[in-house]
Amino acid sequence: MIDHGRARLEMNVTPTQDRRRTGALRIALASTYALFILIAPPCASAGATSTVSPLPASDYTVRPACAAPAPGHAGCLALALMPGTAAARAHTHPLGMTRSAPLKTLKPAENGYGLRPTDLRAAYFPGEQPEAPPSEPQTIALVDAYNDPHAEADLNIYAHEFGLAELTRCTGGGESNCFEKVNQKGETTNPPFPTSEAERQAELAVCEKEEREAACKQVEEAEGWALEISTDVEMARAVCQSNCKILLVEADSSSDENLEEAERTAVALGAGEISNSWGGGELRSDSPAFNHPGIVITASAGDDGYLNWTQAEEAEAHKEEYNVGANYPASSPHVVAVGGTKLTLSGGIRQSETVWNDDPGPEGNNNGAGGGGCSLWFAAQEWQRNVPAWSTVGCEDRRAVADVSADADPYTGVAVYDSVPYVHEEEGKVVNTPFGWVPIGGTSVASPIIASMFALAGGAHGVAYPAKTLYAHLGSASLHDITAGGNGKCDGAYEPGCPGSMSPLSPFDCGQHTLICNAATGYDGPTGVGTPDGIAALQPLVEEGKKQTKVEEEKKSKEAEEEKSKKKTEEEERSAESGGSPKGGGGEGSRESGAGGTSNSPISVPIGVSLPNSALPTAPPTPPGSSAPIPILSAPVLTKGATAALSHTRPQVSRVAFAFTLNVADRVRVTLAKQVVAHGRKRWQTLPDSLTIAGAPGRDSARLSAHAMLAPGRYRLTLAPAHGIARTLTFQVG
Repeated sequence: MIDHGRARLEMNVTPTQDRRRTGALRIALASTYALFILIAPPCASAGATSTVSPLPASDYTVRPACAAPAPGHAGCLALALMPGTAAARAHTHPLGMTRSAPLKTLKPAENGYGLRPTDLRAAYFPGEQPEAPPSEPQTIALVDAYNDPHAEADLNIYAHEFGLAELTRCTGGGESNCFEKVNQKGETTNPPFPTSEAERQAELAVCEKEEREAACKQVEEAEGWALEISTDVEMARAVCQSNCKILLVEADSSSDENLEEAERTAVALGAGEISNSWGGGELRSDSPAFNHPGIVITASAGDDGYLNWTQAEEAEAHKEEYNVGANYPASSPHVVAVGGTKLTLSGGIRQSETVWNDDPGPEGNNNGAGGGGCSLWFAAQEWQRNVPAWSTVGCEDRRAVADVSADADPYTGVAVYDSVPYVHEEEGKVVNTPFGWVPIGGTSVASPIIASMFALAGGAHGVAYPAKTLYAHLGSASLHDITAGGNGKCDGAYEPGCPGSMSPLSPFDCGQHTLICNAATGYDGPTGVGTPDGIAALQPLVEEGKKQTKVEEEKKSKEAEEEKSKKKTEEEERSAESGGSPKGGGGEGSRESGAGGTSNSPISVPIGVSLPNSALPTAPPTPPGSSAPIPILSAPVLTKGATAALSHTRPQVSRVAFAFTLNVADRVRVTLAKQVVAHGRKRWQTLPDSLTIAGAPGRDSARLSAHAMLAPGRYRLTLAPAHGIARTLTFQVG
């Protein structure tokens, strides 16, 4: 529910504590609404270049539009730049926006800032005025969740502000410059919630007066996704200004199922480019919704750094789970994964770009970092494995995220207009007020930029998976090679004392000289092949795609179907063998009936799990003909029944039931230890209650089998694969 008292109090917590804890960007940030009510000198013209020096980063904070997603859902990746001091609220030039000037249609007291279409063009295709080919007009689809009733009107306000032609609504007559909005089934009627402002107000009233959690969550999520929708469609318009149809496909909710149906609808409606500015935990098998040869599908790499390390501290503080791993669908080998950079412009000219990493912020706050990492489940495509120095990336044969990158730092973010009202507190009252102009960052900005540049380049040109086109240009003048920074905790600077420099397997930093989290000449994980320098990098060196024969395409399709069928058969066989029944004797631990979950569960680390430096090995699923894969055990957690039982005094050891995920079958040694104090020092004393179980691939579960009683105190459970690295979780008894 919306707790207005909490909204007032949480203004005093650090951004790290509050970030992504709730989806109410517009609720929890009531006092920061003053960002858009700045006291400033009269506006300069839109073409002017400001000479005001930027304030230090500590005067600003970053807030997410959407909360961290629940399992089976995705979260949008738009980040808003918010002033944190009186000086920032009165300042006329937010940090980093050295090219932007006040937006010309605002009143003098309403200065808003952010990079403009002309700034993006100056950064990524300077001196060019490309248009999508008149003979092949492009349809750019933006897939999002919930409904933004103001999307079309806001898009035209954005266009008017920057001198772009307003888009008319598509009529089905094959127009090349128009806007169309459909639901996940492709219908222009029956939009998702909220169908209108009146419906949103009605649901908000239920939330406020009856305090129904479902109503509050729906309103909060819809408001956050509305800001994401404005970002997506306006970035598409900023980049592709001629011969592009903008198609907004709105899913009923943020669930994987609904978003994937919306993705398929975008394909069915003829989209040549599809942008997905959202992500969630990686799934074990790739969805067919993202495998459409000949269509450019881009996906945001994430806003929480390498393996989402920036979420760790706040997740532990609030006893929440978080995803340790690459984000999906960016980790799909069939999409173009888009990472984030920090862009510097001056005098209308691109000066530099580095890896986006503002964590930790000046005050220790979480200001975001470009996502990325090695996939746990998906193999890298051939063109990625063939880059020079691939062995130093650290992913072996697995998919590495990202492929390419663009500006994503909120401190160098883009101007976005969003008029969907949001709940906030003003002078002690809770009111609804339109957001207006706001600087936005996050890889949700980078994804539609890249998708739209592909549209300018004429689409995929028949190349089955257009990421291949980008790799063909690696090291050429058509790409800006990003060589500074990193998206791990060390930010690419391995000074004495940086935790990442001590272990190449840290979940917080991959280690010095490992390219999956450090920028370097050529390919690297945080920025992929770099950022575009003109549209040539998005065009094939040879029109190889058009030379593909139907036989080759049918072969690939058949192989994909056979692999899918094989996986399904294996899962059914495992299910039939286990039968959900307990297993014991012969030194094996007993199985926890019905606690398994699905094999497609995202990888997450629950609170209470210790994260040693060696917690996340980089071993891949092994292709046929190579050596056996290294077992990776992840996401250990006590079952709900065990958590309840262990809260009582002196429960039996057999009540210690747990679940975990294995990528391959392996024997797992389970040991239990109790924390004791000896000679004034704490240490772990191993108890005689260990056992070995036969761990099955996917989500598995078991329980200890001894009947002794557990005295009150702190315990540590260790799960050690016979051929892998151990994981631990701690819990309290009594």
